[in-house]
Amino acid sequence: MTFPERRTFAPEHSEGVSHLSPASMVQGEISGREDLVIRGQVQGKITLPDNDVLVDERGRVEAEVRARNVRIKGDLMGNIIASGKVIIERTGRMRGDLSAALISIEDGAQFKGSIKILAKS
Repeated sequence: MTFPERRTFAPEHSEGVSHLSPASMVQGEISGREDLVIRGQVQGKITLPDNDVLVDERGRVEAEVRARNVRIKGDLMGNIIASGKVIIERTGRMRGDLSAALISIEDGAQFKGSIKILAKS
């Protein structure tokens, strides 16, 4: 699975995409069977092992994240376990540990933590 182009985030699942708006804040656990776009704030835990998570430029996440693929354009503090790919874009800031099969950190992105490369599933 690969992410769609930078400027778009199209679902690869028939179930669709859930959006968390900039005015929203969630504390607790998020799970489900849809891709997730975060433009607001999340504190807690995100468990979407078969789906993708996008932290938009306005998104602020303090959570443990388990997903298939994760793209970070905003702020994420916490550990990520991804069975696929983690991309930290140039506007992205991440503090925590990464475990993924593929990892991309663009020029200008901020990352502090450790990286563990997983076997591709």
